[in-house]
Amino acid sequence: MSDFPSLSGERLVKALRKQGFALVRVKGSHHFLRHADGRCTVVPVHRGETIGPGLLARILRDCDLPKDDLRSAL
Repeated sequence: MSDFPSLSGERLVKALRKQGFALVRVKGSHHFLRHADGRCTVVPVHRGETIGPGLLARILRDCDLPKDDLRSAL
């Protein structure tokens, strides 16, 4: 996942929303997103921190979202 720029949680949430995910709820710093077809994931949003490559890969796997789709939404 190193071919992505460093992403903040807020930027990742915005990109996922462009891909059709809706913010369902927020509990603390965790943003829960769900797509109309049932796919869902949780994105931690911490000020000043970026999403690591392992967590980004896990979020994309949870969303069943190809890297290219996320890249186009950024």
